[in-house]
Amino acid sequence: MKVVIIGAGVLGVSVARQLAVAGQDVLLLDQRGAGTGTSATTFAWTNSSRKPDPAYHRLNLAGMEEHARLAERLPGAPSYFRSGALQWADAANEQRLADNVARLRSLGYPVHWVTVDEATRTAGELRVPATITSIAHFPGEGYVLPELFVRNLLTDAERHGAGYLIGEVEAIDDGPDAVAVTLVGGQVHTGDRVVLAAGRWTGRLAARSGIDIPMVTDTGRGAQTVGLLGYATSPVLDLRCVVHSPGLNLRPAADGGTVLQALDLNADVDPARPPTDDGDLARILARRFTALLPGPRREPRIDLRVGLRSLPADGHTIAGYASARSRVYCLVSHSGVTLAPILGRLVAAELTTDHEQSLLGAFRPTRFRGVARSDIEVDQRAVGLGEQ
Repeated sequence: MKVVIIGAGVLGVSVARQLAVAGQDVLLLDQRGAGTGTSATTFAWTNSSRKPDPAYHRLNLAGMEEHARLAERLPGAPSYFRSGALQWADAANEQRLADNVARLRSLGYPVHWVTVDEATRTAGELRVPATITSIAHFPGEGYVLPELFVRNLLTDAERHGAGYLIGEVEAIDDGPDAVAVTLVGGQVHTGDRVVLAAGRWTGRLAARSGIDIPMVTDTGRGAQTVGLLGYATSPVLDLRCVVHSPGLNLRPAADGGTVLQALDLNADVDPARPPTDDGDLARILARRFTALLPGPRREPRIDLRVGLRSLPADGHTIAGYASARSRVYCLVSHSGVTLAPILGRLVAAELTTDHEQSLLGAFRPTRFRGVARSDIEVDQRAVGLGEQ
């Protein structure tokens, strides 16, 4: 089977690797380069902590488990870390945290309360403010270094024979016997199947083939798709896990750096006029980060990066053929980092065997058929804490 995959983000590369390992003929296309879209601007926290929808919770749990299995087989430097995560609450947020901990415990999700001293030992080099009233530890969660993860996946896919080209897709012709992908410039690539995994560009590319993939497309100031991340290159910290504190989320980055996220600042971000590294938002982020640093306060050096989320219209993953007769398989998710390994395996299985995978049953693009776009609402529970 020849499969053309459009989009070399974390989802597209995951599918490409699975198919290549299985001996399929794979061509991976990307308009700018692997991992340069949404995958380059993600908080990259692996979890199923805030996924109340049962089917979505199960899928994310499977994603967490698949990450651990994949990490044992994927060549290259480690890019996935089952570090655990801490959620700190102050008086304003403690009830919300307590309610979520109770809900997760009822589902058997690993979580327990810890003391400040225990949290400090778990987190490493951070100071817990006196305003924190409760702390929950989620030992099964973790994080990914997304650039390295995508690179490792792509290297392994190519090692198993996958092709990889840079080129912008102009059209997809979904025919009865084959599907053709035409690039800007006229080059045509044909295959038995196409996987459309182009992130936030998925809806636009699908529409060119008469396929309706409802997505949130607003990229204006404060839109749901807009997210701000800070990359602190100094001070170098011994941060050992993901931390969610009131006002600031943190995860380890490479070489002792720290990725910072303050979700409330997203409302002030305009991608058309990105915030500067010496502007108001940068100063707020630096001040919140400094408040968590131990010992003498050091002025952090933070680079800002604006990301645009790949957000299906209802907030949940889309995975499946556009119709019963289509050769185009659509794949887009807001939880791409958590789900990449499991979606890679399940989608590859559906493509090669034509047997539906039960975990994907609730996420077919056909669920939007006959539903007016004005009647589709984003499930805010699926787009929450630490997500990007």
